[in-house]
Amino acid sequence: MKAIEVRDLVKVYGHEVRALDGVSLDVEGSTVHALLGPNGAGKTTLIRVITTQLKPNSGYARVFGYDVTKESSEVRSLIGYVPQEVSLWSDLSGYENMLMYSKIYGIPREIRRRRIEELLDFIGLSEASGRLVRTYSGGMIRRLEIAIALMRNPRLLILDEPTIGLDPGARSLVWDKISEFRRENGVTVFFATHYMDEADKYADYVTLLNQGRVVSHGTPNELKRHVEGNKVLITLKNNTDSSRLSEVLSSVPGVAISSFDNNCLELVISDVPTRLPAILEKIFVSGYSVSEVKIREATLDEVFIKLTGRRISDESGRMKEVVSVRKMIRRGG
Repeated sequence: MKAIEVRDLVKVYGHEVRALDGVSLDVEGSTVHALLGPNGAGKTTLIRVITTQLKPNSGYARVFGYDVTKESSEVRSLIGYVPQEVSLWSDLSGYENMLMYSKIYGIPREIRRRRIEELLDFIGLSEASGRLVRTYSGGMIRRLEIAIALMRNPRLLILDEPTIGLDPGARSLVWDKISEFRRENGVTVFFATHYMDEADKYADYVTLLNQGRVVSHGTPNELKRHVEGNKVLITLKNNTDSSRLSEVLSSVPGVAISSFDNNCLELVISDVPTRLPAILEKIFVSGYSVSEVKIREATLDEVFIKLTGRRISDESGRMKEVVSVRKMIRRGG
């Protein structure tokens, strides 16, 4: 059974703004699926429909077979959700926040304390559990929110910009914990992000969303095939006859020379692991010496630009607001 099934979903705000314009996608169970797109693409709206917070104008969404509109209680019992917005009380401690949510979620009294302590230990916040949340770093806040989302052992974990505003070290730690929980429990992870590296590194599948529509879908490597290939920069030791070397390399399939200047040869290669050894062998056999080889893989940002003409921008608009609020929490605002 699919963890998420979405068909022809439309959501219109104020009879004018089509935040979702016929979105269809599937999320297979026990996978990590990224929803990648710029600010305003419709990512948060889609997540709010799937988590039963918004009703679509048309189309449908199902979670493990349950309709998000008609069977919302069943859907909510299966998911753990971490929104973009702050979901913590800054004037309570980490433990007290967990306790409040355990009561909201109906965790039986006799297992509350054990469950809270297990999750605080898992997420690495046991020693800080007695401190007020306003004293937490951004990474600690996000990890506490994730611990709360895991409290009911969800089958589906939904994360909206899970590492927004965090530094690289904190982002990595958050993902280490998400990945560890997923491995141990077989949970499905569906997350929205505008960080291309997160989608590329952690997702089994990626859906590109732009202006409320699905642009493309596939594994990160499948999506990268939309661009010409990976770029390889080869620096030669001695002065080289560019025309002769170009003629030599023209016999290698799947290779295009994009530039050749000052003994620096830039190639576009569709399958680097397979074709690069043959290229280097051709160069050596032809009597040339290589001093350096650099490989730059195609990125999901390049894929998005190729398909939409737009770049997935850095934090802007709504995202800056969220980061600002999170900083206010740490200042006690």
